[in-house]
Amino acid sequence: MKAKEFKENLNKMSLEELKKEESNLKEELFRLRFKNATSPIENPMKLRFLKRDIARVKTAIRAKEIAEGQQ
Repeated sequence: MKAKEFKENLNKMSLEELKKEESNLKEELFRLRFKNATSPIENPMKLRFLKRDIARVKTAIRAKEIAEGQQ
């Protein structure tokens, strides 16, 4: 999924869904790191993309927390 589409999907998600997405991405990153340590992975750039996606999710979570606090 492209970054723009990913960001649009994040804006539509609730806070609980975002936290679930973050944990799923972290788990996937852990598995890829483990797989990369034991044997080379097919696409090493996937690690970088996952890290960026996690950062996007964390940013969206924080933005929603701030928005809820102002209301």
